[in-house]
Amino acid sequence: MGNDIKDDLKKLQEITFEAYKASGALMATLSSGSADLNGAAASLERVSEQYEAGAVALRNICDKRLPRPRHENTKPAAPRIDLAGKVDVNEYGWLHIELNALLPNCRYKTPDYLADTVTRLLDDFERRGRRLPRYDRAMLIIDEHCDIDSRQVFDQDNKGWKAIPNALKNRVIKDDDQFSLSVALISTRSKTIACHIYLIPQGEAGDFFCLKADNCPVFP
Repeated sequence: MGNDIKDDLKKLQEITFEAYKASGALMATLSSGSADLNGAAASLERVSEQYEAGAVALRNICDKRLPRPRHENTKPAAPRIDLAGKVDVNEYGWLHIELNALLPNCRYKTPDYLADTVTRLLDDFERRGRRLPRYDRAMLIIDEHCDIDSRQVFDQDNKGWKAIPNALKNRVIKDDDQFSLSVALISTRSKTIACHIYLIPQGEAGDFFCLKADNCPVFP
């Protein structure tokens, strides 16, 4: 047990040290005044990937090492804080996942951190005794709430949204192929940044967009 947790922590230190080196290299480049914007953006993206990998690793260590409560129904000592986001299902059976951040910039690989966050939000929803819907054919609607100041990446193909159907596949949706899952990427001008993710039956997509066009709340 002792050696196992030491190995886990050693791996975590290696990840965070790589993140520290990447951020230090970026700082040195920026301080020299020789960095171009594209190069700095690519370096910053590598720093983000390293820190996100560390966050996922730490989450997994905590899941594996922390003792579970003896009684599953025991209430937590402190109220739950929704730092990452929240999950809800409305009376129509539509799934809503709200993330307290925008989609990450991800041109080359799917962000593990985003898929891990969505998975953990769904796990927490079920642990609280709620049941997730299940769809054979669904529509995924991703609605980013932001404005020009809070969003610098505007090309949809440069955002890491593909991590979301990966986290939903074989759990809420049967498959994410083009016949089983339709995808809509939309944006709403807002000073408060958030990413609203909706999963609804394909046949009810018209109802969703009618409600949205009339500014009716899809979820209370």
